[in-house]
Amino acid sequence: MVSDFISIRRDLHQIPELGFQEFKTQAYLLDYLNGLPKDRLTIETWKTGIFVKVKGKKPTKTIAYRADIDGLPIEEQTGLAFPSKHEGRMHACGHDFHMSIALGVLTHFVSHPIDDDLLFIFQPAEEGPGGAEPMMTSSYMVENKPDMIIALHVAPEYPVGTIAVKPGLLFANTSELFIDLKGKGGHAAYPHQTNDMVIAACQFVNQLQSIVSRNVNPLDSAVVTIGKITGGTVQNVIADNARLEGTIRTLSAESMKKVKSRIEALAEGLKVGYECEVTIDYGAMYYQVDNDETLTEEFVAFAEEQTNIKVIRCREAMTGEDFGYMLKEIPGFMFWLGVDSEYGLHHAKLNPHEEAIPKAIDLLVKYIQYKGN
Repeated sequence: MVSDFISIRRDLHQIPELGFQEFKTQAYLLDYLNGLPKDRLTIETWKTGIFVKVKGKKPTKTIAYRADIDGLPIEEQTGLAFPSKHEGRMHACGHDFHMSIALGVLTHFVSHPIDDDLLFIFQPAEEGPGGAEPMMTSSYMVENKPDMIIALHVAPEYPVGTIAVKPGLLFANTSELFIDLKGKGGHAAYPHQTNDMVIAACQFVNQLQSIVSRNVNPLDSAVVTIGKITGGTVQNVIADNARLEGTIRTLSAESMKKVKSRIEALAEGLKVGYECEVTIDYGAMYYQVDNDETLTEEFVAFAEEQTNIKVIRCREAMTGEDFGYMLKEIPGFMFWLGVDSEYGLHHAKLNPHEEAIPKAIDLLVKYIQYKGN
């Protein structure tokens, strides 16, 4: 049976799709789910996502498990025998693993029900524009809100057989950042008749770097990174436009508000100083992943008793995950699953070791049985 879920992972790896475009992925999952016994199973779709409920024998609560299903706009370079069939698309964040593990756990409990109800959530658009927050407000979740929720994320830096977790904050608050500048262009020989947006953009990038060093509490942590600048049209024309693209990451919701407030204040100064228009778009924003202290400590104690699992108490990371929106409303936790890849998340050569799939299924089945009986 375990080899079946490795095979499923390979199938899913070949059809990565971007957020809210996961039509083939949803169809594949539904085809598998519809082949399972239906006496305890109910299936509901939501956009390109899926809710699957496994009815318990004498339920007093609902335990939820979430798996994200989308891929990334990356051209795969793994050299695998089962590469992506979608040009410029790849499961470079391990969501193919996440789905196959969820199906493995779900399949077990369809045939071996526990006392409590189980809800499996196959969530679209984790990489963007964000599926967790709107999924939480869907009528299905409002009417079937679980009592606790669990998720995992592959971790290339840890060996197979290892999980890493911590109570409290695990992942940061994150926000995309897009800033458009519009001024007045002109001939390169007459700069005094223009408002140069290349100069304005460069000045603004330098100003942004002062936010973390001078406006964020030194005992907190934050990152403001501009990863891309575009502007102008040709070498001898002064640019009338420029665009900055970046990311904001903070370890507290309060710091995120502070950073954005300072960006907006600096933008107002830029408008005056360079006589230009400034438009700010924060794009996709993810809330911090804040693990429930009691449930996480209980899970750690349980996992430490398993002979085939090594537990590491890790530090928080500046990575973002929109599972935070679910944890904001439902007690639960996320943990890292060691998959021992030479290349990291979002890399074109990410190649997680598939031996981690049966280990994760086994651990989660045992833990859910422990919690649900």
